[in-house]
This record gives sequence, C-alpha cells and structure tokens, in this order.
Amino acid sequence: MYQTLTFLHSTFRWLVLLSLISSLFIAYKGYFSNKNFSKIDDSIRHWTATIAHVQLILGITLYSQSPIVKYFWNNFSTAKESFDLLFFGLIHIFLMLFSIVLITIGSAVTKRKTTDKEKFKTMLIWYTIALIIIFIAIPWPFSPFANRPYFR
Repeated sequence: MYQTLTFLHSTFRWLVLLSLISSLFIAYKGYFSNKNFSKIDDSIRHWTATIAHVQLILGITLYSQSPIVKYFWNNFSTAKESFDLLFFGLIHIFLMLFSIVLITIGSAVTKRKTTDKEKFKTMLIWYTIALIIIFIAIPWPFSPFANRPYFR
C-alpha cells in the first residue's frame, strides 16, 4: 500500500502543478486583459482546489503510512537532527497544508467577489503564494532540502 500511495502522491503532484499554473495563466490573462470571468474560468478555479484537496488526502494517507515519518516520531530526539527526516516529518506536511489552505481560501474568496477583475486578481494573488510554497515544499531532485525523483 505504501508504494502505491507514494506513486499516486508523486504522480498527482503534476496535476496539482498543472492546474495551478493553468489557473494562474487564466487569472493573469483575465486580469490584465479585462476579460469576463467565464464559467470555464470558474470551473478551472474550482477544479484546481479540488485537485489540491485530492492530493491532500493522498498526502495525509501517505504520511500516516510512511516508515520515514513513523521513525521520525518514534525517535524524535535523534531524528530531528537529520534534516531529511525533519523535512518529511514536519516541514513538508506543514508547508503543504498551509498551501492547500491558501488555495481553499483563495478559491472561496474568488467565488464571492463581485467584479470579474477582482475575481482574477484574488485568484492570481492566492494561487501564486500557494504555488511558491508548493515549489519550496516539493522534494525535487535538485532541492537542497530533500531529494526525490520526479516520479516514484
């Protein structure tokens, strides 16, 4: 089960990134072109948040099954000295939870804005901040924090 969750979580991140980048492209284009916030724009906003929530569920499930995380919590006093263990035991999950909260709030606030320009601006701000945090929290192969392959 752990290997399946690892594969799903690793693969699903690409959907999260793709949906966020698409949302940001649409928000940027809409804001600076004074476009109308269409049903398609609203659907992309909604699906970006939904995809992020599915990834959150996969991540929390993986977190509860991970031998790395179990080792971290069972041996906290010594494990906290290893940045790799600290990253997966605390940093990764907290940054990702925070970014999902930002996406959720951004999506909800965007939906409630009255003008199209405000909707695009709100989505652009909240989703950009979330994407920056996600880029920091993903264990890229080139990351100085923790390294994992692009696909597992």
